[in-house]
Parts: sequence; structure tokens; C-alpha cells
Amino acid sequence: MYFIYPSKVRPHLDRALALFADLEWVKLSQLQQCDPYRIYIADVHDFLWKDWACPTVVIANADEGHELSQAWQKGALAGWIWEDLPKQPFQLLQEIEAQYKRHQDSRDLPAAASLQQCLLPHAIDIPHYQFQSLFQPSAYLSGDWYDYWWVDDQHILFYLADVSGHGVTSSLLTSWMAAFHQRASSPQQLIHKLNHMLIHENIEKHITMIAGLLHLKTNTVTCCNAGHFPPAIHLVEGQDAKILTANSLPLGLTEDLDIEEVTLAMPVGSRLILCSDGALEPYKGGLNEQFQQLIYELAQQQFHPPQHVNDDIALLSLERMP
Repeated sequence: MYFIYPSKVRPHLDRALALFADLEWVKLSQLQQCDPYRIYIADVHDFLWKDWACPTVVIANADEGHELSQAWQKGALAGWIWEDLPKQPFQLLQEIEAQYKRHQDSRDLPAAASLQQCLLPHAIDIPHYQFQSLFQPSAYLSGDWYDYWWVDDQHILFYLADVSGHGVTSSLLTSWMAAFHQRASSPQQLIHKLNHMLIHENIEKHITMIAGLLHLKTNTVTCCNAGHFPPAIHLVEGQDAKILTANSLPLGLTEDLDIEEVTLAMPVGSRLILCSDGALEPYKGGLNEQFQQLIYELAQQQFHPPQHVNDDIALLSLERMP
């Protein structure tokens, strides 16, 4: 922290200098040489006159309420009075600095959201197949995630996952999952690797996931569900929707994770749709009623999530093209 020596005489300056004796004192002319991210303590007139954008606690006379108000409007962190400075200012300064850092962290959220979007997979060309996706966080960052990649020239691995909870911690785990890109060659291998990491790193979160492997030679998909709801939805023209239910537990709960596999055919025009539970939010009723409404709108290709949601929404669709 810096104490900026005031440019005009202040009657209580000696007491201030004694209180802030352990700080680095600098003159206004030296500001350009100072760290702009440290906390400054300065006279309110110097703060208003010099017009710096550094985080600052201003000090004013008791009759300078108008100047204090102007300083607040310009972003001063706090305002003290020369005649009545805190007896133990360093505890207050530490609290002010912690609050300032928390505020700075929240200002970084839009940039963090852009970075998270950049980690999502880029479109890939697949003969006779197409992935479509939707990624809509409820706030800046999302705890939902999806990915897909070539395993070899005949197989593509893909998944959609939902991290428990909300906020920065959940979104950090999605970035961690992105680091597993191309580090597995089957749904079971992917799920067991992620589960092993969650257990052994003692991360107090669990992850639900649906993972699948597309076999281009046979036009089939092998699918696994690790405790995820809604289950995968398989839509084939002229048939009722097939729901790929499973009894497996989410990742991060037990090392002995028993994962079932289901294999299904992908005729021309069929779609396999994975989505997070946020996709149920636009609908009324219980979970089953919401799920049936979601299936209907997906089958009719009429699913349009609301602009503002209370839960993250992610959707990944694999379609076999004509």
C-alpha cells in the first residue's frame, strides 16, 4: 500500500504519518512509478485533481462532504476523516483490500466466460453425420460441458456432462474435463479415467455424464450413462422416441463404478440427443411431465430455450444425414 503525501497542508497530517509509518510514502510526482494495483491512501483533493484510476482510500476534512461524494462517484474504495482517522487502520485496510480483490474477481467473469466458450470443441467434418450443440450458462460460467473428437478414422467419441452445483468451482471442473480431450478411446474408459481423478484428487464434486462412441463402419453408437438425467433420447422417423435409461452412479462417488453399455443403430435421419437437466426448466409439472414435453419439442425440432434461465443448459445432438 502507498500513502500519498498531500499536496496541501493538512492540520492532522502528523498523526496520519504516525499511523501510516509502516507504509511506503510517495509524492504525487512519483505516481507513474507506483504499482497501479496496490491500495493508495490519499487526500481527497489530490484524488479528484490528479484523476487517477488506482484503488484509493481518500481522506477529507469533516466539512468536505461534497468532495467525498465526488470521490465515491469516481470509484474511491472508502472515505476517512483527517480529524478522526481509525486508531487501527491496518485491519480496516486489509478488509478493504480483500473486498476490492473480490470485486475485481467478479469483473473478470465476462472474460472467464469467453475463455470457457473458447474451450468448447470446434465443428468437425464427419461423413454422413453432423453434431449440433447448444451451450447456455445461467450466469457467466457453466457447470455443463460437452466434447467430441476422432478416436481413429472410423470412430468418434463424444459426451455431455453436468457438474454438481453452480458457480466458479463447477465451471473450473468443466475446464478440467476439457483437458481430457482425446485422452480416452471408449465411453467406459473416459468415464473410469474421470472418476479415478475425482476420487483420488479428493474433489468434493460429482459429475453426471452420458458418453457415446460412434462407429462409422456399422452406423451404430455405443452409449453409457453415469447417473445422468435426462437420459439420452434416440429419435428415429416413424418410431416412438427411445429413452436410454441406465442405473449407473455419477462420477466421484465410488471407485467401483459399474457402467452399463447400450448399442443402438443409427438409420438415416435418426438423431441421438444428450442434454443437461436445465433443458427441463422451460416446462411445467413434475420431472416426468417436463421430460415428455422436452421429448415432444425435440422430436418436432421446436426446442427454443428462454433467454434467461435459472440453470445451465447444454445440448448435444448427433444426426445421421441423408
